[in-house]
Amino acid sequence: AMQITWFGHSCFRIDTGKSRILIDPFLTGNPTFEDSGQTVRDVAKGVTHVALTHGHEDHTGNTVEICKETAAPLIAVYELAVHMASLGVEKIDPGNTGGTQHHEDFDLTFVPAWHSSGVFHEGRSIYLGACSGLVIATSEGKTVYHMGDTAIFSDLGLINEIYRPQVGIVPIGDRFTMGAKTAALACKRFFEFETVIPCHYGTFPIIDQTADKFVAEMGGNTVTVPKIGVPFTV
Repeated sequence: AMQITWFGHSCFRIDTGKSRILIDPFLTGNPTFEDSGQTVRDVAKGVTHVALTHGHEDHTGNTVEICKETAAPLIAVYELAVHMASLGVEKIDPGNTGGTQHHEDFDLTFVPAWHSSGVFHEGRSIYLGACSGLVIATSEGKTVYHMGDTAIFSDLGLINEIYRPQVGIVPIGDRFTMGAKTAALACKRFFEFETVIPCHYGTFPIIDQTADKFVAEMGGNTVTVPKIGVPFTV
């Protein structure tokens, strides 16, 4: 069965078949992860693919070192993939919004997200392409939708109609993404998730510190609040 592990903020690993997909590996400097007693090497172990939702540094994090250590290809929107290659990622697997990549154990589709994507480097702002959510349809039959960082928007309904994800990974921390109320509305109005996993909270003082408000807004049903580094089966 497919397993999902949360490493704080928006970083998740999805284990399906022989593949281990690591999404948004922000570990160093992520207090939620650093308090867990695990190391970057623990997380990287056995990783076969690294995927990014967008180019902010609280998502790209340890991408370069993990790709180097594991020889895993980096799956990302074109501009971001090329930028990460310039920083030392050796294998890139670029795509863009609406496109699907076929891999041995899963198909991955880039879908829209409402957010920004760029970094500041030597006093200049570098544009890093469109932000995306990632829809991962696994060979085991479950489809996982990692929304990335996003606002609520009505085309989430279209994403549900096309891909029918059973598992939703949803940002809830407010200020930079949806907060509890809009995240819960997005889940209830547009999806029929069997499992909802909140993320993008508790990491920095200016975003919500717990998932409690979101769990309350959801009425408790379908929400799984994972422990850091502890795999669970979906």
